[in-house]
Amino acid sequence: MNDSTNRMTEPADPPTASAVAHWVGKDAYKYWEQITQLIEQNYPGVFTPEWLYGGKKHGWSLRYKKSKSFCTLIPEKNRFALLIVFGAEDRKKVESLRNGLTKKTQNEYDQATTYHDGKWLLLEIDTDSVVKDVMLLLAAKRRPKNEKKA
Repeated sequence: MNDSTNRMTEPADPPTASAVAHWVGKDAYKYWEQITQLIEQNYPGVFTPEWLYGGKKHGWSLRYKKSKSFCTLIPEKNRFALLIVFGAEDRKKVESLRNGLTKKTQNEYDQATTYHDGKWLLLEIDTDSVVKDVMLLLAAKRRPKNEKKA
């Protein structure tokens, strides 16, 4: 880990759970665990999380992907962020559910940059309401296997 950056940038090995917990802090790690557990519960057997090393600038991230990218968890110093890239079809679904999102998430979505491969939404995961928003947004990308009401 490199303290001169917000990212975990040591290239040797993917971070362990305890290293991530230490880096992001207790509160953020609680949300990290919650998101990973919710993905496992809602998409059992669909994804094999994969640690990616993005070099000294971007450091380590944990990507969930099947045939296309689902989401990426990014451990940052004293916080945790999640990246979701929405293609054109995904964005139509997000528009239909956007009123159910918190104002903060709506604003982040509106301000997210759209590239040739989609709209890149980076959210800091720091409240239970953002976790709910993330699960709604992920369901817009891929329908959960267990469509039970929470």
